[in-house]
Amino acid sequence: MNAVNAIGRRKAAVARVFVNEGSGKITVNKRELVQYFPSGILQYVVLQPLNKLGVAEKYDIRVNLDGGGFKGQAEALRLAIARALVKINAEDKPALRAEGFLTRDPRVVERKKPGRPKARKRFQFSKR
Repeated sequence: MNAVNAIGRRKAAVARVFVNEGSGKITVNKRELVQYFPSGILQYVVLQPLNKLGVAEKYDIRVNLDGGGFKGQAEALRLAIARALVKINAEDKPALRAEGFLTRDPRVVERKKPGRPKARKRFQFSKR
């Protein structure tokens, strides 16, 4: 099997993954998954599609992560891994789709508007 690549995005984060057959090693920006995401919750989020299909020990995954915060990066990585798994085996698509792992979350930060302190917040109104 050749390396399968996929891209996942969430907020400002972009995850590019390269999946090979291997022993279940995940490398994020040349660091181990556990070192890059010390939080157990975020590790769980990243591994959800692999655990759903029961293939966590079957593939080695190399990841380039860029932009965003750690939560957005973890969710971008989850989407990228799910997309790569579908490229490898198309029969897995309904199972991953049912869990919502293939849906790109379109919510991003709204831009700041002129004449306002933030996107929707207004300066304090003074009648006189």
